[in-house]
Parts: sequence; C-alpha cells; structure tokens
Amino acid sequence: MSDALARLRAEIDDVDDALLALLARRAEIVRGIAAAKRAAGAPSLDPTREQRVLERLVARGAGAFPAEGVRAVWREIMSASVAMQAPVTVAFLGPLGTYSHVAARALFGLGARYVEAATIEGVFDAVRRGASELGVVPLENSTEGAVTTTLDALLDGGARLSREVVIEVSHCLVGRAAGLAEIERVYSHPQALSQCRVWLAQNLGGAQLVHTASTGAAVREAMADARGAAIASALSAEMFGVEVLRERVQDRAENQTRFAVISRDDARRTGDDKTTVAFSLPDEQERGALRRALSAVDECGVNLTRIESRPSRARAWQYVFVIDVEGHRDDAPVARAIERLGALAHGVTVLGSYPRFRAPAPDQAAPT
Repeated sequence: MSDALARLRAEIDDVDDALLALLARRAEIVRGIAAAKRAAGAPSLDPTREQRVLERLVARGAGAFPAEGVRAVWREIMSASVAMQAPVTVAFLGPLGTYSHVAARALFGLGARYVEAATIEGVFDAVRRGASELGVVPLENSTEGAVTTTLDALLDGGARLSREVVIEVSHCLVGRAAGLAEIERVYSHPQALSQCRVWLAQNLGGAQLVHTASTGAAVREAMADARGAAIASALSAEMFGVEVLRERVQDRAENQTRFAVISRDDARRTGDDKTTVAFSLPDEQERGALRRALSAVDECGVNLTRIESRPSRARAWQYVFVIDVEGHRDDAPVARAIERLGALAHGVTVLGSYPRFRAPAPDQAAPT
C-alpha cells in the first residue's frame, strides 16, 4: 500500500472517530430533550421537526457528499434518536418487503419497531386499539387512483391521516419458474395487478390472476407454487429468496404510490399542509347540490386538489365525498370552509390535517 493511500485512510479514521464523538454528544442532548418532553407531556416523535431538519441539512449540503446520502444518514440518526427517547411502533401492510414496508422505512428509518399486519384493515385496527402508535397504508396510486380499502377504513373512524409520502413503485415478476411459458398463475394485490394489466395480457395472457392481501403475501404464494409467479418488489424477492424473472413490468414507467401515516392524533400545523374532509349531501338528486358544496370551499379561498366518492354504508345509492384541500384545519380559510360545508352537507368529518409531501429535487431524490 502506498504512503499516500495509507495517509488518506488514516485521515478517514480520524474523521470517523470525530463523527462518533459527535454522535455521542448528540445522544446526550437527545436524553435531555427526552426529559424535557416528558416533563411537558409532549410526544417523543415530532414529524414536523424531523422534516424541517432534513430540509435544512439537504439545502446546506455537505460538499461532494451526495444530497440523497445526507438525507439517508440523518433519517437514520433521527430514527435512532427517537428510539432512545421511546421506541415508536409502526404497523404496516406486511409481510416484510411490501411497498408499505418500503414507505415505512423511508419515513421512520431503522430505529422504529415495525409490526406486520395481514390487511389494511389490520393496520387501522392496530392503531385504533393502541397496539401501534402509527400505521402506514397505501392511499392512492398514480396509475390506478384511490385505494378504496384505505378510504373505507378512514371513513369508519378511529384513526386520522397525519403524514404522507410518495414512493416510486417498480414492479417485478418473481417466482420459481424457469420461464414465462411455465407460469399458470400470477399472484398479487389487486392494485399491483391492475398496474401491470397490459404487460400481463401481452406476456401471460393465459395465466390466472389471483388476488392476495399484499404484494409480500403474493411472493409467499408463488414460493409454494411451481407454476406460479408474483408481481412484487425486487426487495420482496431478495428477502424471500426467489428469482426476479422480469423487471419493471408496470404499464407506465412513472408509477408512484402515495402512502399515508395514520395515528389517533392530529398533526401540528406546519404552514405547508393538506386537509382531507369527508361529507355527504342531504339530497344528491337535487340539482347543483355538489356544485354548491364545492363552491363554498372555493369561496373561502381554499384550493381543492382532489375529490373521490365512495358508496355510503348508511343508505343505498348515497355517496360519501372525500376531498383534499390545501391548508391545515387550524388555518382560518380552511376552518371557514369546513364551517360553510357543514351548513350544506351532512356528516362533515375531518379525516386529518398533515404536512404536504414535497418531492426532493431530481438531484436530491431520497432512496426508496
């Protein structure tokens, strides 16, 4: 080894030792923060503070060290710091390797305690019962739209939207088969199958499509079926030890899923928030009823960014409308809009106010 290389490696060792010393100092400060939070009755996890810290550090930069590396390193540092204060329990649609698992890890790092749920409703149940402080569920896909199971569970109450993240979804065909000609069944979550419908029709048109509770559960099914395959993530294939037969089998190259964090508490106002509201109309057959309801929101100066409808469970052919608007429920314009909506609609319910997800700039994209 050359003298120059040895000298540089020694410098790296010195820097690593300095980083460890700084982490030890940070840990002592975290202990003081934990004591102050306990005295004030404040929660150990503050997503708003975490988001501000990440944004500040990424904007400041670290020279030649890549921005996505800064984000990843500090996410894990903050995750470990939260775990020092009190372990955060996060339920997700399992098993390990699902896109919900990927989203949860992107949000909470390695320091959280993760709990698998077999279904989306199971994630909500864990949060409602207090078995998990937080849950991560898919909310909307850029190709297939809303995840209706999540919307229905939100409408049932007991959990609120408190955060969101958008994850790039790249589907793979995984399984034990030697080639496509051997595959008779394809397992996956209905949303994943829908996102790959054209590819499946062109390449596996004769195969039976079998719905599963999650993409991770689909991999388990494919492992036990010599004539089966699954649509899932490359991470799932790696974790379960099955082959990736084809990569990027989704029909649209840009395929993203918006995931939501659910909790029993409201998220604090950040100044860059969204609010999700549900309501039904007293008589949907009355001309202009929906227009008047939405106009009331607009007249308060609130921007509506999304609207969905779901069949009401209270009465046949009645619908519940779910809207996303810009702003927090504590913002005066949003509060006025909700009040105005209450005069025109029934069952107006705030399903959550939460920080808006802002995608990093292309050269600052967070790894998923």
